[in-house]
Amino acid sequence: MNLVLDVIVVAATVLGSGMAFPQAHRLFRTRRVDGVSAGWVGVSLALNGWWLAYGLAAGVWALVPVSALSLLLYASIAVLYVHTSGWASLRTMTVGGLVLAAVPLPFLVVGGWTVAGAVVGVSYGLQLLPAVVTAFRAPDLTGVSAGTWILALVESSLWLVYGLAVTDIALIVGGTSGVLMSSLILVRLTVTGHAPFRSVAVLRPAAAR
Repeated sequence: MNLVLDVIVVAATVLGSGMAFPQAHRLFRTRRVDGVSAGWVGVSLALNGWWLAYGLAAGVWALVPVSALSLLLYASIAVLYVHTSGWASLRTMTVGGLVLAAVPLPFLVVGGWTVAGAVVGVSYGLQLLPAVVTAFRAPDLTGVSAGTWILALVESSLWLVYGLAVTDIALIVGGTSGVLMSSLILVRLTVTGHAPFRSVAVLRPAAAR
């Protein structure tokens, strides 16, 4: 059983570390942000900061490399996004990041990292919510990378399984939220004719047509 869990953690770590890469690559290649939420970029930066802190404080070491690399990738997306759409988008990113960053703080003070970790898990759904809202409202999803959301779905599923196995509330809640939100975006891409699962996300990270 321990071997299976170790494999799940390694797989989730690898996928989580590269989840944002397809989106960063697509923005770099196309310079299109259609359907991509600036708020999602901001809250993703904030939440990965919290996951990094939780991993270090709670001794969930598998989260540390995932969160650290994800911070770098989302920072790259932020730079590309601002360069493409202008400085006005930076305000949306900053507001979103600050709002989400503040959410777990009172829970950390009152209940410590166990309670704060659960809130961070719930916040994973809040991280993806702006992306879901933008994807459902935007008439054009050219800028959205299906690869990122396929990776998000698989990664979230793995963390959910691992969280259930080790009874980690933060990972259970976060995994459940991730599965739900990433599924919604993939459904939206499918409905709008982008055929996300045809893209072979891992091998062709920019292929969300």
